[in-house]
Amino acid sequence: MSASVLYDHPGPRARMRNRVLSAVFAVLLLAGLYGIYRAFDSTEQWTWAKWQPFFQDVTLPNGEQGNFWDYALVGLLGTLQAAATAMVFALAFGLVFSAARLSDHVWIRVPAGVIVEFFRAVPVLLMIFFLSFGGFWVFGTYVEPFWSVVIGLTFYNGSVLAEAFRAGIQAVPKGQSEAAYSLGLVKSQVMRMILVPQAARTMLPVIVSQLVVVLKDTALGYIVAYPELMLEGSKSYAVFANVVPTFMVLALIYIVINATLTAIAHLLKRRADRRGVTTAPAKIAAANAAASGVGGGAGA
Repeated sequence: MSASVLYDHPGPRARMRNRVLSAVFAVLLLAGLYGIYRAFDSTEQWTWAKWQPFFQDVTLPNGEQGNFWDYALVGLLGTLQAAATAMVFALAFGLVFSAARLSDHVWIRVPAGVIVEFFRAVPVLLMIFFLSFGGFWVFGTYVEPFWSVVIGLTFYNGSVLAEAFRAGIQAVPKGQSEAAYSLGLVKSQVMRMILVPQAARTMLPVIVSQLVVVLKDTALGYIVAYPELMLEGSKSYAVFANVVPTFMVLALIYIVINATLTAIAHLLKRRADRRGVTTAPAKIAAANAAASGVGGGAGA
């Protein structure tokens, strides 16, 4: 019953061929990793002198003691602050403009569409650069690097999320909204109570992916001297003369943060799915009761 007619289980020859191909791929992968290791070893990238600043203090050129984390923690804090602020604003931007793009009023729907498409088309780096270096001539005030990064990330990622939310809302079966309208709900209530919660749950993987993009794109603050992880990391390798190890550790930090964000999102999704399953009977009973009440009132 569960077997698909579009898929046949591999026979003995196919299983043998898959095992051989898997073994060949594993050998090639190990050979590639070994080649990378030898290349690093030949340039003395594994020496203790290059990795010591990550584990203990070393003597700096000015005679003081310091290590990699003296720089990285400052940059990590800046990255997390900018990313968290931009994530909140981008989600709010996406929700507002997805609702605006679904509006029945042309004077709302068309300008919202123009704004979303404009900010999706403009590179984030250009927006950050413009806000920092052109903001004074346009707004008459200096825009700090923090807000240049946050605003640029908000406009771009908020526009992408607006399209994701709009697609998720439109993917909800029309029967959901039709049933809600039949119970006397207005469009704002239908959006807030019926469509948006289901769309958010459906689009959660896309939302998480975009939030990961927000976190990674904070590195673009380098161009306006915002003290984020990449900028502070570059200061550290200039001091400790360990360029390759520094970039390897910085990449590992980004991987850990993004993996943590993804794990939290999966946890929230599992909890939301369980909650949806457990509350489904109650929701159905409430909807039936409401429908019965409406019908009785009409009959009376």
